[in-house]
Amino acid sequence: MVIIRLSRVGKKKQPSYRLIVSEKSKDPWGKYLENLGLYNPLAKPPVFDFKVDRIKYWLSQGAQVSDTVWNMLVEQKIIEGEKRKKVSISKRRKEKLAKKQAS
Repeated sequence: MVIIRLSRVGKKKQPSYRLIVSEKSKDPWGKYLENLGLYNPLAKPPVFDFKVDRIKYWLSQGAQVSDTVWNMLVEQKIIEGEKRKKVSISKRRKEKLAKKQAS
């Protein structure tokens, strides 16, 4: 399966990311099929430099998108849809929080 995801590059404590297309089973820092752009979260405002036409091409070919990248693409209005939750809470933790709120 092909997936569009972020691959961290840059120095220590100065992250920047590549938006890449690769096989899901492959290492995100290894070889990839195509570089679709850059994301720099430290710039004010954050820099999104994406190749929109290539992203749409890969999506039309059936590529999956990681949750983080999906939320970024929705925010940039490249694709339409609802943002995805990235964190899920276990049943055990939900019960614990419910008990805490009830007391």
